[in-house]
Amino acid sequence: MGRERKKTEELSGKDKPLYMISVVSELLGVHPQTLRLYEREGFIRPRRTRGNTRLYSERDVEDVRRVLHLTRDLGVNLAGVEVILEMRRKMERMQSEVEERIDFLHREMKKEFVRHRSRSALVKVESGRSVKKAD
Repeated sequence: MGRERKKTEELSGKDKPLYMISVVSELLGVHPQTLRLYEREGFIRPRRTRGNTRLYSERDVEDVRRVLHLTRDLGVNLAGVEVILEMRRKMERMQSEVEERIDFLHREMKKEFVRHRSRSALVKVESGRSVKKAD
């Protein structure tokens, strides 16, 4: 679904190819031809072995479930699924950008707070009384 593909040996977690088409077909209650169609439409991108066997990851299975929910439960056609999934990808990218900007602002605010505190720190002078540190 538009995600960058890494070498199989580098993959782990949800992206690790684990399941053959027959397993995914049975698990989700769909015909293998449906999975091939979803691949042609670009909704999923299963890995291929050297022998050209499709291997599906947990993420691929989640993506198929999402497509099935849209088509079966909500009555969306495949063209609509494509639009919805693209909007979802854009929203995820935007969310990631917002989170990065928030992290940047937190870091900058922390720096400014530390800088401001160091300017207004109290220092002890020889007379024994505390005064504000001059800039």
